[in-house]
Amino acid sequence: MVNNEPAPSSTDILDAIAEIVEEVIGVDAAEVRAETSFTEDLDVDSLAMMEIAVAVEDRFEVKIPDDRVRELRTVGDAVNFIVDHR
Repeated sequence: MVNNEPAPSSTDILDAIAEIVEEVIGVDAAEVRAETSFTEDLDVDSLAMMEIAVAVEDRFEVKIPDDRVRELRTVGDAVNFIVDHR
């Protein structure tokens, strides 16, 4: 089966991650930007980060290995990972 849908843009991915962050930790999606740090700005702990990663995997049909999840410091890092691995 061929997927004819266009790949989401970086902006679409960023918006989706912002929505996921809002669902998982309750921070307004409008406050989430590419330079936003998961730990410093959003106070995301390791459990919440895994919840975010699983939701991102489901949304974008990518697999983020556990060791790579720890390397995602900013929302932009997550966007770039998805762009590179779709």
